Amino acid sequence: MHENSSSFSGQMGFVLAAAGSAVGVGNLWRFPYLTAKDGGGLFLLIYLILVMTFGYVLLSSDLAIGRRTQKNSIRAYQSMDPRAWFLGVLTFLVPVLIMTYYAVIGGWILKYAVAFVTGQAGAAAADAYFVSFITNPWEAGLYAVLFMLLTAVIVYRGVEKGIEKCSRLMMPVLLVAIILIAGYSLSLSYTDADGVTRTGLQGLGVYMMPDFAQLTLGKFLQILLDAMSQIFFSLSVSMGIMITYGCYVRKDVNLNQSVSQICLFDTFVGLLAGMMIIPSIFVFSGMEGMAAGPKLMFVSLPKVFASMGAVGPFIGMAFFIMAGFAALTSCISVLEAITANCMEIFRARRETVTRVLGIVYTVISVVIALGYSVFYLEVGLPNGTTGQLLDIMDYISNSCMMPVISLCSAVLIGWIVKPDWIIEEMERDGSVMPRKWLYRFIIRYVAPVIMLILCLQAFGILL
Repeated sequence: MHENSSSFSGQMGFVLAAAGSAVGVGNLWRFPYLTAKDGGGLFLLIYLILVMTFGYVLLSSDLAIGRRTQKNSIRAYQSMDPRAWFLGVLTFLVPVLIMTYYAVIGGWILKYAVAFVTGQAGAAAADAYFVSFITNPWEAGLYAVLFMLLTAVIVYRGVEKGIEKCSRLMMPVLLVAIILIAGYSLSLSYTDADGVTRTGLQGLGVYMMPDFAQLTLGKFLQILLDAMSQIFFSLSVSMGIMITYGCYVRKDVNLNQSVSQICLFDTFVGLLAGMMIIPSIFVFSGMEGMAAGPKLMFVSLPKVFASMGAVGPFIGMAFFIMAGFAALTSCISVLEAITANCMEIFRARRETVTRVLGIVYTVISVVIALGYSVFYLEVGLPNGTTGQLLDIMDYISNSCMMPVISLCSAVLIGWIVKPDWIIEEMERDGSVMPRKWLYRFIIRYVAPVIMLILCLQAFGILL
């Protein structure tokens, strides 16, 4: 690595920073609406199985590659096998694309946090508030710029003083806040105009109980695609971020323990996020409120907070501040992956690279933010959906490139360099990698097949 002095202070600093990358918009924005869309408990069951198998394998692989090669993603794969140079380029391009829109979503969250802090909770609950905001070029652009600049400032400060320090502060606050709000959501009760009473515990049942009667092959494949894309997005795997973070991990850190802690923390927060959001929406909006899709956080939730009475604005303020923390730690990790690669490629200092990237992505973030107004367009995607600029970038990076990277990476590790190449690094500190047999089996036989199916589905070949 170019910046050899960069490293996390120890295992706790690394785990919190990696968890900060993993716990983000994917948990608070994506996870609840995917769960609601895919039948609640059915999605949860499949997701949990995939986290314990594929999530464990993919995260272990990325971290071990980073620490063993001491190179960022664009050169790490090439050092494993010269023929895999293209895989490093693809892995580098994923955060490059994600960074184009992550600050835009962060800006949306910042806008709502400001609205609740300044006493505009009632206005934020109006039907047209979100659409009015994202279609206002000046306002949407301003909040994207503010969020992008805040991210760049933290990355500019470096690994230990910037990324780790930020994560150590934000992650405990986020965890406490999400537990308190989830507990409050389960205590809610509401009687509508028809005299029907709905409770948070009933909403928990909607969230947690799988309905196997709905399960068909097509439904299973859709849930599988959604759950795997959520794992990519949530655990920050197959996008070079964890390879970069692996470079900063000291040799005496127990990677096996770290992987388990990161997976557990990320899954726990995701489950709590669903427990916080879905029961509260069910209480005040019934099943109709679940149909909001990606707008669940920005349309349905403010209405829920408005229905809570005097305590609603305070709960809403706590939620959006917490969501802002989560989005920021993830956005930092995406920019750090790009920064570290550029430092290595151009042999440049962190300060110089961060300044240039900060300017470039501030401009790009504004363009993407204006994709709902000045640059509005609708493009049909191969998976049968339509999307604007933000959706296109998300589809290319998350639904297409990540399964391709995971497929190629599984073939490289499983059949070319062999699984023991990863296992040796996981056991470098003297610990024993648990479930070695599972790692070898999945990376060689299961991952290539599943990733191929996801690729075919993402490209519209298998629907």
